[in-house]
Amino acid sequence: MRITVIGAGFAALTAVKTLRKQSKSVDITVIAPKAEFVYLPSVIWLPTELRTADDLRIDLTHYFTKMRVNFVAGKVQKISDDGRQVFTETESIENDALIIAGGGRFIKKLPGIEHVLTPCEGIQVGEKIRERLAAMKSGTIAMGFGGNPKEPTAMRGGPMFEFVFIIETLLRKQGRRDQFKLVFFNPKDKPGVRLGPDVPGKLMSLMRKQGVETHLGHKIKGFTEKSVITEAGEIAADLILFMPGMTGAAWLDNTSLPRSSGGMIAANEHTQVAGFKHVYVAGDAGSFPGPEWQPKQAHAADIQAKVAATNALRLLHNDTAELDKIHHELLCIIDSLSHGIFIKRNDKGATFLPPLRIMHYAKRFFEKRYLRQYRG
Repeated sequence: MRITVIGAGFAALTAVKTLRKQSKSVDITVIAPKAEFVYLPSVIWLPTELRTADDLRIDLTHYFTKMRVNFVAGKVQKISDDGRQVFTETESIENDALIIAGGGRFIKKLPGIEHVLTPCEGIQVGEKIRERLAAMKSGTIAMGFGGNPKEPTAMRGGPMFEFVFIIETLLRKQGRRDQFKLVFFNPKDKPGVRLGPDVPGKLMSLMRKQGVETHLGHKIKGFTEKSVITEAGEIAADLILFMPGMTGAAWLDNTSLPRSSGGMIAANEHTQVAGFKHVYVAGDAGSFPGPEWQPKQAHAADIQAKVAATNALRLLHNDTAELDKIHHELLCIIDSLSHGIFIKRNDKGATFLPPLRIMHYAKRFFEKRYLRQYRG
């Protein structure tokens, strides 16, 4: 019994862990550019030097050996035979079941977007933000996020809220906050509403208390090296941090996999891909039925990956038990470098705890505990 997992991020590693926990004999193959895991949630701390690149980059060689994983280094190009074959640049890998957990990509279509820094693109961008901040003596820093108009769930707003609060705290701790103007921008009147109905108002109130200006409800038309261009005018800026909306990976264009209107792989509540037997999707690569507030975040990816791995094994074993379903949950701590805002949302409602110092340390503790399982 052979199961191939595409990716080496949150969803992919949780799929591997779940598969091996439930089956000692299943043959697991992972395909990814590197046997490396990057803990993206902590990129927010790179500009502050609370974390270094080496803290966030985990060599998975030891973990894959321990889990008896066959690792194939490469970038997926296409699949064939209804998912039973996966092609990289140099190899073809056969499987009995396929779990696609290779993530999505940011939509880089706005004019001038080459002038912005997109934090969740990885460690190098986090380091670049640190360098730019250190070199600035004064100026305006504009921070915001957009979305995929055809896929409302395909956005990452949480990290941008964190960058606003973290940079404000950092500048204050450095004694130079008065030399900088901070502006948060978003095309929505109520950014962050997916976190909970009352959350946008609370977050904007916190920003105002910290002297952060807001530019909300105006469509983003593009960027220049020194400005954010919206339909209501321009925001002059010396540094622009912007998180675009997301869509599916480029290699999906070489497949007949069903796609949502926003370009993600369309799946059902069991993570199954319609029309492709024994093909599943988890994490940022997928589009799932469910509430409009469902998030693109590590916690959601882990939930989906457990469902995908469990159902893949169950169906390969012809188990007649009912298939697992995704139970959507949003869980995050919006960090400010000194405090953290705890937010949780599920089908029972939403919880918002105002900034607490203990939540900052809770976020750091969770990072340490999460990474321990993958370190050599």
